[in-house]
Amino acid sequence: MPRNTGSRLFGRIALKGAAAITLAYILTPLVFVTWLAFFRQEIPSFPPEGYSLRWFWAIADNDRFVSGFLLSLQLAVIATSIGLCLGLPAALCLSRFRFRGREALSSLLLLPLVVPGIVLGIALYVFHVEVELATGLPILGSLGGLIAGHVLIVIPWTVRLVTASLAGLDRSIEEAAQSLGANRFTTFRRVTLPAIRPGVVAAALFGFVSSFGNLEMSLFLVGPGRTTLPIAILQYLEWKIDPTIAAVSVLQIGLIATAMLITDHFVKISRVV
Repeated sequence: MPRNTGSRLFGRIALKGAAAITLAYILTPLVFVTWLAFFRQEIPSFPPEGYSLRWFWAIADNDRFVSGFLLSLQLAVIATSIGLCLGLPAALCLSRFRFRGREALSSLLLLPLVVPGIVLGIALYVFHVEVELATGLPILGSLGGLIAGHVLIVIPWTVRLVTASLAGLDRSIEEAAQSLGANRFTTFRRVTLPAIRPGVVAAALFGFVSSFGNLEMSLFLVGPGRTTLPIAILQYLEWKIDPTIAAVSVLQIGLIATAMLITDHFVKISRVV
């Protein structure tokens, strides 16, 4: 066997081995969490004494989990909708126009992905306090303030993924539509938007997931009487440890995985992610 062929073969084997190890490293915690959710005993121990679905039924009996899920779902839907409405025009502006400060604006829009959640939460909390002291508006701990914070973590996903879709779009198609009499809005609605639909749907999906599962920022912005699902899980763990938390995690994993598979089946988000 030639030396170069042997080197390429060894390289492919090493690459596949590294990929397999990385995949196993990522999936192993998910496997153990899923396994733990079906344990019969209340105190986790190995080997399990038996298997049961009791912990999944216990979720419905816990008001904090139910109300936390509903609030997280409400926040994610509203924040994703507003984030798309703001991020989509911003992505179009960054992709279609060249102006002074364009790079700074792009970095600013992507900054919430870089800043740690704790830092972002503290900054927003201080901002809400200052605004409330200056204007007298009841922003601190309000639902509106919480939604505004979640919008901030949705916008970067929208800008990033829609910009990637626009970068792969052939501008000659838009120019052809305009040369045939279509105005800018009609061209966007009939040509541009269908072409970048995978990026828009992927942005909505990732924005929804990041908002639904956010913990660090929500800890500083949530008000009295409101609890998101991640906060409800954290509070439950402070007093009790049983497979109920694993059951909640399994339901979250299943919900997100199902949404991603269905979305990818229709729009092929793998092309832009």
